Amino acid sequence: MSQFVALWCAAVALACAILAVTRPAIVHALIWLVTALLSLAACFFALGASFAGAVQVLIYAGAIVAVFVFVVMTVDASPEALARERARLAQGWKRPAAAVAMVAMPLALGLASGAAQPVAGPEQSLGALLFGPWALAVEAASGLLLAALMGARHLGRRRRDG
Repeated sequence: MSQFVALWCAAVALACAILAVTRPAIVHALIWLVTALLSLAACFFALGASFAGAVQVLIYAGAIVAVFVFVVMTVDASPEALARERARLAQGWKRPAAAVAMVAMPLALGLASGAAQPVAGPEQSLGALLFGPWALAVEAASGLLLAALMGARHLGRRRRDG
């Protein structure tokens, strides 16, 4: 039953990731990205990888999306800027698509051949270390990164206005 739930969550995550990449509106793409990341976390939880699911929710769906929200706030979303961006990106999709295919092909072939699954090991001690005595340091580092991002945004805006 948990494998069915994991496959369902993986299918939802894949669909949401495709929608996140193909949406022209930045805010809509960000919402689909959050949905994809949370679906992937649900997939981890369904497979019994609770640490990976918790990291997915805390780090990716939480901290990384918060950074993306700040980026969205600084992006010029005027129609002229969007038209320039579409024209610039219209020709530049072939090389990244080839790179993704080169990375995905060995992965797909390995999954199709039924390669051995890795055995859990060092991630358990890493999780205990990060959420144990170093939890406060990890949270302080995330706060410092957020403050640095806000400072960079403020300094960049002042320079442009002045």
